[in-house]
Amino acid sequence: MTIDEVQQGIINEFSAFDDWMDKYAYLIELGNELPPLDEKYKTDQNIIRGCQSQVWINAEYSEGKIEYRGESDALIVKGLVSLVLRVVNGRTPDEIINADFQFIDAIGLKEHLSPTRSNGLLAMIKQIKLYAVAFKKING
Repeated sequence: MTIDEVQQGIINEFSAFDDWMDKYAYLIELGNELPPLDEKYKTDQNIIRGCQSQVWINAEYSEGKIEYRGESDALIVKGLVSLVLRVVNGRTPDEIINADFQFIDAIGLKEHLSPTRSNGLLAMIKQIKLYAVAFKKING
């Protein structure tokens, strides 16, 4: 499945909800399904700057692909982490670098998140892309 296909799946899931309270509840549900991040990865190096809540993202490179793990101490943000990781996990650095994350606008997150959460989401995506750039440089 391509990144665009994964994003279309997310868009389809959110289109089932008419009300933003239901969408927030679904985000919280997705966050609750996110596997907990091992305490050893909750380091200053893995914290995402620019988020009001605490968010950690860890990345590991293996066989040409990147696996991300993440967590947040805020329920809705944890759901955002879950969505973003669903789009990027198991992808090559180039796929991640070139991803446009159009699902964010398509499901209405930009208009319905507070400015601090929006900034945090953008900071999260920026860090994920920086990991991809770093892994690409290191591994050719």
